Parts: sequence; structure tokens; C-alpha cells
Amino acid sequence: MTGTTRSSQGLDDRRKRLLFHCWHRGTREMDLILGRFADAEIGTLSDQEVAELEELLEIPDADLYAAVTGAQPLPPQRASALFERIKSFPVADAD
Repeated sequence: MTGTTRSSQGLDDRRKRLLFHCWHRGTREMDLILGRFADAEIGTLSDQEVAELEELLEIPDADLYAAVTGAQPLPPQRASALFERIKSFPVADAD
């Protein structure tokens, strides 16, 4: 997997920017985690969930990766059902 498999066609500008940002984080690990999640879910996220994802993207990659992998907790004000969905989202292709 080298990048998005989803077209941004049909998405509003806010979701298009978010999809791009999820695939261009700065570390490949976070690109894959957030990018694959965004590919699958961006079209169905509520406006509240989009806002929550935008807030999560403000967290530095190293801190967000540590939270996703369970190495450190996410700041309580950033914890959400959306974050739990991201954590449990499969990031590897099934064999």
C-alpha cells in the first residue's frame, strides 16, 4: 500500500483536505493508519466526527502513534469513540 485508494470525488472540500492530510502526516506509520481509515470512513463520518479527526491530526505524529499503539494514553480531552475506531481499524491487508 503506497497511498490512497479512494478518490476524493463526491467529497466536500473539508473532507477532501482531511483525506489528503491523513495520507500526508510526516511518518509512514501514521500515513498508513490514518490514511487507510480515512479511505474507508471519510465519506460516512458525521460533521462532529470530522471535527474530532481534525483535532486528532493536531497531535504530533510520535504522540498520536504512541496513543494508537497503546504505549501512552491519549490526552483525555482528545479521547473519543472515533479514536477508538481508528485504534481498532485494520491497517494491514488480510492474506
